[in-house]
Amino acid sequence: MTDSTGSTPDIEISRRRLLGTVGAAGATGLALGATGGALVQSALSDSPAGSPGSAGSLASLGATRVAFHGEHQAGITDPLQAKGHVLAFDLAPGAGRKEAAALLRRWSDTARRLMAGETAPTADSGIALDAGPSSLTLTFGFGHSFFDRTGLTARRPAALDPLPDFSSDRLDPQRSNGDLWVQIGADDALVAFHALRAVQKDAGEAARVRWQMNGFNRSPGATASPMTARNLMGQVDGTANPRPKDPDFDKRIFVPGAGPGPAEHSWMAGGSYAVVRRIRMLLDDWDKQSLAQQEQVIGRTKATGAPLTGGDEKTALALDKLGPDGKPVIPSNAHARISAPAQNGGAAMLRRPFSYHDGIGPDGTPDAGLLFICWQADPLRGFVPVQRKLDRGDALSEFIRHESSGLYAVPPGPGDGEYVGQRLLEG
Repeated sequence: MTDSTGSTPDIEISRRRLLGTVGAAGATGLALGATGGALVQSALSDSPAGSPGSAGSLASLGATRVAFHGEHQAGITDPLQAKGHVLAFDLAPGAGRKEAAALLRRWSDTARRLMAGETAPTADSGIALDAGPSSLTLTFGFGHSFFDRTGLTARRPAALDPLPDFSSDRLDPQRSNGDLWVQIGADDALVAFHALRAVQKDAGEAARVRWQMNGFNRSPGATASPMTARNLMGQVDGTANPRPKDPDFDKRIFVPGAGPGPAEHSWMAGGSYAVVRRIRMLLDDWDKQSLAQQEQVIGRTKATGAPLTGGDEKTALALDKLGPDGKPVIPSNAHARISAPAQNGGAAMLRRPFSYHDGIGPDGTPDAGLLFICWQADPLRGFVPVQRKLDRGDALSEFIRHESSGLYAVPPGPGDGEYVGQRLLEG
């Protein structure tokens, strides 16, 4: 968990979303409203009102559509959605490259249709018949073990090597890793669940669910004006996220089209690597701390997210500023200080998480926290160096527990007529 784990990439429209939302109506049919830290857009449709996939009678929340095809997969730079599911599959015994390719074809066809607000291609459950696409995104990735199972070991990138062990890890192997990874997000819970059921049914006999987790974020429109999200500790969380308008954003987040790696890894050009961590927050212990103590742990004010050194949320940390006692105003072990890119050789990653709550345990404490998902061009230059520093002395470590982990190669977005991962599986 880092200082910027909960942010939307930025309150700006991406090319993917612009193309997916405008559709045949053109730019004059686009209404923009930034609410709740997410971009809410309305779209017009050629379909008659009331027909499947029609956006004519829908509010902007339901009508928002994200394009399936594109340079990058959906669900990476798109704004945070209100509801999410993340899950991993293992290929069934005896299933290999052929079965994996057929599965990715099915998943891609389903994702394309559902993201357009249409019904699933086979045996639709009817769960989402009354809703539009509601910003639905489906994102697919490959785990380290996938390449052994499919005979593609030579095409496995070095960046997918297993993450190192961290002293604070308390990982459950049954809820970690997996051959295939799927991320689902939507601004409507039924739309998200509909996609989850469709993905599960599409797996058929080819793959079995290894683990599945459910998450949520603040709903679009819940705040009077756009703002960075808060996590379950109540902290403004995501201030330092890189933004798509940054000149080096693509370099940090996406694998370059031509790089130093071997040609057999070129299928990842335009893709990204997702680190997924289930981070339990020890909320009862956290809530016992005074406001001043919580702010010292984070290094930011709780009300606004501004650095303890002054200014507003976007003000840079004045890490050299000393207080009247001669000590740093932002403590040496404060989460914001340790995770700051300036303290980690410029290491950066795009955090796009969901919060989760899985009930109250037998001891009366909530099983709640963060489904941490971060994106980077190379995890050895993004997640790993930052987490190593946090592992050595982050004051927040006393109040969190890393319970599961996974690293996945997420290939680029499919072109027209392609399925996700086709360049790997058929290249």
